[in-house]
Amino acid sequence: MSLDERFNAAAEKVKTFTKRPTDAELLEIYALFKQASFGDNDTSKPGMLDMKGKAKWQAWSDKQGMAKDAAKEEYIALVEKLSAQYL
Repeated sequence: MSLDERFNAAAEKVKTFTKRPTDAELLEIYALFKQASFGDNDTSKPGMLDMKGKAKWQAWSDKQGMAKDAAKEEYIALVEKLSAQYL
């Protein structure tokens, strides 16, 4: 299975979690997915009152400089680790 196929399978697996991961885990999943899919965050920072948007933006920005393939590998590993808890 190629890296992209494993990444897409992991993305589908996240959708099947029966329990909700913690907020920190969700932010890590989101940030790695965005970094793997789009690369570095070049969007403008959300407004002061958008707390959820700012947290997501910051989590993705913290991955700045990480290669897409490295982000995919980390994403796959994280989903596998969380699967034991949330499936």
